[in-house]
Amino acid sequence: MANELKSNIDKFSQDVLVSQIELLLNYSNRFYNRQFITRKTVNHDIITSLDKLLNNYFDEENSLKDGLPSVKYISTQLKLSQRYLSDMLRSLTGMNTQQYIQHAIIEKAKEKLSTTDLSVSEIAYELGFEHSQSFNKLFKTKTKLSPLAFRQSFN
Repeated sequence: MANELKSNIDKFSQDVLVSQIELLLNYSNRFYNRQFITRKTVNHDIITSLDKLLNNYFDEENSLKDGLPSVKYISTQLKLSQRYLSDMLRSLTGMNTQQYIQHAIIEKAKEKLSTTDLSVSEIAYELGFEHSQSFNKLFKTKTKLSPLAFRQSFN
């Protein structure tokens, strides 16, 4: 690129520079994404820590006082940037961090719906939802069933 900038400008100079910058960016993407392939063991450890963090968050009822776990909270606890965590999760699970958190919420909701007699509103509140309608909507979007229909499928 330096040589191109030093040479005389012609009608192809801009195209050549843009192509070289694009090549540089492609190499950068390659090296950035390669880390998700070469660091699989470390990344699986991060996912294990993430799962443990989410389980503890709900088991210790942090959701009652802090609401739903946020991407910022999770990434801070794992000492990772939000972007890195999301990219790593997407490469390993196909989900970004927000989707992964929602998946964990749905799994915890399914567990409570199938093993307790709590009302849907009580479960929504325990999971950190301010309004049970938001919980119902998320649950139905993710499972294609309402929470009540899911619970009735066990009877």
